[in-house]
Amino acid sequence: MKMPAVRRQREVPLPGISAVARVDKRTKNLTKRLRPGEIAVIDHLDLDRVSAEALVAHRPAAVVNASASISGRYPNLGPEIVVAAGIPLVDEVGPDVLSRVHEGEVVRLDDNVIYRGEVPLAYGTLQNKEAITAAMEEARAGLSVQLEAFAANTMEYLKRERELLLDGVGVPAIDTKLEGKHALIVVRGYNYREDIAALRPYLREYRPVMIGVDGGADALVEAGYRPDIIVGDMDSVSDAVLRSGAELVVHAYRDGSAPGRARLDQLGLPCVTFPAAGTSEDIAMLLADDAGASLIVAVGSHATLVEFLDKGRAGMASTFLTRLRVGGKLVDAKGVSRLYRSSISTGQLLLLVGAAIAVVAVAFGVSPAGRAIVSVLAALWQNVLYWFQGLF
Repeated sequence: MKMPAVRRQREVPLPGISAVARVDKRTKNLTKRLRPGEIAVIDHLDLDRVSAEALVAHRPAAVVNASASISGRYPNLGPEIVVAAGIPLVDEVGPDVLSRVHEGEVVRLDDNVIYRGEVPLAYGTLQNKEAITAAMEEARAGLSVQLEAFAANTMEYLKRERELLLDGVGVPAIDTKLEGKHALIVVRGYNYREDIAALRPYLREYRPVMIGVDGGADALVEAGYRPDIIVGDMDSVSDAVLRSGAELVVHAYRDGSAPGRARLDQLGLPCVTFPAAGTSEDIAMLLADDAGASLIVAVGSHATLVEFLDKGRAGMASTFLTRLRVGGKLVDAKGVSRLYRSSISTGQLLLLVGAAIAVVAVAFGVSPAGRAIVSVLAALWQNVLYWFQGLF
């Protein structure tokens, strides 16, 4: 007896994006593990521009933020960058998402809900261009509150670091010679790749002392250069670059404790410590200034009001006051590239050389002396040919 055929039911795929999740409270650490097509689960209040650009560079399928990517305190630049890249951004899913979603597991994001299979794990707000634009307008309206906080923080920082800022007390001595030289300080910040590329003619001619700030040291190596000094807490520099022979300056807390020194001790690398309450970017500038650098060129650093705010209120005051302290020595990389850019193109130079050769050839052809020199050269060439043929 013939058995009836059993029809297989086709499995209907679940809606949304299914991908491997990468989970980390610190966005900087997460981007080291993030691969294209994965879902980034972060906890980043007021997503800044640098972090957003780092996320976008790894082309994730989506970004899920436990906190508000834009809280309204100030017009931060990160959310707009993520959404403009076509990456779904789900906000304010709550801190529990960091424990509910496990590193490396496959999860599913459908609209504003993140699932494990069909089980919902967290709910948030799916951001779009219109919502971000409206939130940015509200943030700009309340900017005066942030400026008042900035002014108060600046005065507090000045009280704590008065001796360092005014007299350079506490700046360590280093072996690298900067007296009378240019110093290039590279921070893995805004448009650092473009800035380094634009500075190549300047770097070839002036050969400045190269200072990498944490991940900025790796940025120098990626661009084909070797850092002379590496400054920072050493948490985002590769082992290979730390071993490249650069002088190492560890950013320490004001009480002298330096968590980054433990890593260098494990690698067996000597270093000096620089206790300061500011950022690593700031102490790199103070170090170059104290060592006698005649010009300090900053790549990827913070220069505008929005960039100061985007950096976070705790770091704004030190950066602002450090720039005042360094004064006229400090030049942004964009300014150097614009000032140094030649007004003569390569094509114009080749045309000029060709015209000069043509003029010389005509002069030789029409003048008696030129014709005599050509005749002598032709005779010498014939003699060389005869001698060479005689060898065989």
